[in-house]
Amino acid sequence: MSDSFPRQYARTQRFSLGSPRNFSIAEDGADVLFLRSSGSEDTVNALWAINTDTGIERLIVDPREIGAEDPAALPAAEQARRERARESAGGITAYSVDGTGSLAAFSLGGELFISTTSSGSLTVIENSDGAFDPRISQDGQLVSFVVNDGVYIAPTDGSVAAHSIVEGDGETVSWGSAEFVAAEEMRRSRGHWWDPTGTKLAVTRVDVSSVTTWHIAAPNDPARTPQEIRYPAAGGSNADVQLYIINTDDASRKEVTWDHTAHPYLVDVNWEENQPLTLVVQSRDQQSMQVLETDENTGQTKTVLEITDPDWVEIVPGTPRRWRDGWLTIQEHGQNRSLLFNEQPLSSPDQWVRSLVAADETRILYTASVDATVVDLWSHDGEKADCLTDGNGVTQAQSSSSVTVLDQSSIEQPAVTTVSKGETVWTVDDFSATPLVTPQVHFHLTGGLNAHSAVLFPTTETAEQLPIVLDPYGGPHAQRVMRSRNAFLASQWLADQGFCVLVTDGPGTPGRGNGWERKVRGDLAEPVLQTQVDALTEIGEIYGDRVDLSRVGIRGWSFGGYLAALAVLRRPDMFHAAVVGAPVTDWRLYDTHYTERYLGHPEEEPANYERTSLLVDRAEVQRPLMLIHGLADDNVVAAHTLQLSSALLEAGHPHEVLPLSDTTHMTPQEEVAENLLLLQVDFLKRHI
Repeated sequence: MSDSFPRQYARTQRFSLGSPRNFSIAEDGADVLFLRSSGSEDTVNALWAINTDTGIERLIVDPREIGAEDPAALPAAEQARRERARESAGGITAYSVDGTGSLAAFSLGGELFISTTSSGSLTVIENSDGAFDPRISQDGQLVSFVVNDGVYIAPTDGSVAAHSIVEGDGETVSWGSAEFVAAEEMRRSRGHWWDPTGTKLAVTRVDVSSVTTWHIAAPNDPARTPQEIRYPAAGGSNADVQLYIINTDDASRKEVTWDHTAHPYLVDVNWEENQPLTLVVQSRDQQSMQVLETDENTGQTKTVLEITDPDWVEIVPGTPRRWRDGWLTIQEHGQNRSLLFNEQPLSSPDQWVRSLVAADETRILYTASVDATVVDLWSHDGEKADCLTDGNGVTQAQSSSSVTVLDQSSIEQPAVTTVSKGETVWTVDDFSATPLVTPQVHFHLTGGLNAHSAVLFPTTETAEQLPIVLDPYGGPHAQRVMRSRNAFLASQWLADQGFCVLVTDGPGTPGRGNGWERKVRGDLAEPVLQTQVDALTEIGEIYGDRVDLSRVGIRGWSFGGYLAALAVLRRPDMFHAAVVGAPVTDWRLYDTHYTERYLGHPEEEPANYERTSLLVDRAEVQRPLMLIHGLADDNVVAAHTLQLSSALLEAGHPHEVLPLSDTTHMTPQEEVAENLLLLQVDFLKRHI
């Protein structure tokens, strides 16, 4: 039987299996380490290296030679890390290296391994059962890791069994791990950092005693005890996060002090050679971010840099960062988000800067957009900037002083990863599947705001007018309309089922200046929805003889699910059916750091929460909805969908509810992922 796109899409985990990922560049630039599974349907990642002089790839560690990993036996902390990182593969999913890249540490099945990268030889660390997040010291002598709620260390040669340097204190205090909002919203997935000498660790102490306890039940298994989670909902208490310096020889410790009342969020920690221990902290309202330097002898800190913003200070990868005699930052400046050095712009005024890739004494590498659908890599020597890529697609990069790793994709070509050293460029093998669909995308600027929109029609042309399906995410921190082929695979398949598919990035999405992201401050509903309405109207005018505006559906997941429900509840005149996946329906039930950034504290700005809630909408014209939610979701909990369903029932509003047992905010199960696509199409065909 021939394969189908939904089955291929599910089985290849959205075409991610077999692709190289998680690159680390050795200090001398001779090797680049990375993870990759052996094929397009292989979920087990192995550790590989490519030699930058010869381009020869070699397998360092194959997890299958160690033993099969039982997903059910993974430590709870590792399961949570994978959920926060949206990690659905197995095998080696994360690793750390020493300063030279000669040793790599990883946990497999909750046991800690050290690999010599030149030979692939393995050392098992004794007393490491349940190991999570191993980190090797720069000199390669010691490895630290978390077991349960404590931090352990061991020699990397395995000569001595691991021992604890600090243990958890009761049920609510843990050491060495990132709390929920740090991992989910701040891009900080770790909680312990080595000093450059390998004799001290900076370790977080997280106390969740004041955070509200929620329960995630398994209705499909009534005998199972509900999972308890500490969820920091908007307006509620956050975890209390402290930082300690711990000596590895005697486990003595000293608290790092700062004003937790003014800046409770610990955003990042850095401990670089010849530099003091450095913290980045943020205020609860996120309008202030400070960089603090620590006196290691006293634990006291001083502020060396502060960034403020009347809306919020965005956390941007790679910054703030020391450079030459000052600081590199990426922040709002003029009409764009700019790369600044000591508050003075280095990037061009027309660039929206996305990330700082690397910086040494001679140059800075950063990614930026002039057109929001394109991401290029730029180099700046302090005087002028040069574009290093072709302006035709989406680029991600990592770099050292001698080696650069580029991942580049476009609409015309699938993603290609290259490793360059000087004039020598090698392409890293990619074993991912070739999709059964080829997106044919038409890009437009729509509405009065010139929102970026993409339109896809069936591959086989038809003379009939087609119903329209909107397929947005539409919210902060995620773009759908990018010049990258894989971004539109599912949308093209949906179009091939007999629809015109419209994807629009509205206010709040990244990539654009002139206050584009800030337009959602105080209202995550109306500006976002109106942009979708405007795009739909204009696309109807452009393709008037090919589309039917009397038959319009919308589908989405997470924020996209919220937007889909919002569309049919508030604008049933324009939208006639909605597939609503894992939506936030009441922002009071979402986390502090994300929600308060856009809507403020619910006690101080309650009107923002009222105007954005789906539970208060009573549509005059009732349109059908399909509500889908994973019952094990600990990010957008199933209560969101259940409360919306109750409100719809009270209003006599017809809808369908599809509960997904044992499914989180991701849908990695092959059969579930495949059938979700098929059921959505069936629903849309029935109703539009």
